[in-house]
Amino acid sequence: MDEFELIQRFFVRADEARGVTTGIGDDGAVLKPDPGCELISVIDTLVASVHFPNDINAADLGYRVVAVNLSDIAAMGGRPRWMTLALTMTESNEKWLSEFAEGLHRAAAEHDVSLVGGDTTQGDDIVVSVQITGDVAEGAAILRSGAAAGDTIFVTGTVGDAAAGLELLSAGKPDEYLSSRFFRPTARVDFGQSLAGRASAAIDISDGLLGDLKKLLYSSGVGAEINLDNLPISDALASSFDRDVQRRYALSGGDDYELCFTAADDALPDVSELRVTAIGTVIQGDRLVCRDANGIVEYDDSGYRHFQ
Repeated sequence: MDEFELIQRFFVRADEARGVTTGIGDDGAVLKPDPGCELISVIDTLVASVHFPNDINAADLGYRVVAVNLSDIAAMGGRPRWMTLALTMTESNEKWLSEFAEGLHRAAAEHDVSLVGGDTTQGDDIVVSVQITGDVAEGAAILRSGAAAGDTIFVTGTVGDAAAGLELLSAGKPDEYLSSRFFRPTARVDFGQSLAGRASAAIDISDGLLGDLKKLLYSSGVGAEINLDNLPISDALASSFDRDVQRRYALSGGDDYELCFTAADDALPDVSELRVTAIGTVIQGDRLVCRDANGIVEYDDSGYRHFQ
């Protein structure tokens, strides 16, 4: 297959979504946002052996590259709508492509996202970039910069699972639940939309809870105190590691794609369908203080950074 046959076979879908005037097959997509909405555009690139193991299942890779972008849209309270794909491969393996496309389209279909364009190339390694464009009501996007002293800091779901799952897998002792949290993260899109107008600031947890919280605090010009005893730890993580290792994964692991957000206690939407945990409080100044039942815990981590 050449590039154009590949695109037609694995990535073109006959149905056109609302708002797509021109999709795959032209020099670019022509899209029409709803009246009264602003656009949110996000992009993530996943590189083999940097962001995922070389032997990852192709369907998991396709799912994951969409989910990590959906999570960024969720953190801003947006509705994901359209995506483009740039895929670099060492060869055009039909079985691999079929599985990759299945995972990609499955993740997109969960939130009615349409693939509207992209590019495929041959290279020395697998590199996948997905850009997702979403929308949000004018002035309603949740930014990192709105946190204020007195706000409560919340986290959705559980943290530390994905990093622990990947490490156990690398050690030849895989845990099915923890590994699935890395390979198929759950983007909190619906909950993110329910936070619009309620949360003062938000960020998704991709590089580690502590490092990503620091980014939010820096953007807002505030500090925070967090209670390490309140970190939401899954049963699978708790049963696999002692407390100190659990905390290390929870604070620094990354790749969970849960939401960390700030809000007044009485501003929360209905959380009956999702675990949401208060882990601390926003304070004046620029300090980030970690505490547990024994007092202040010295812990410094800026999260994962490329070129560091």
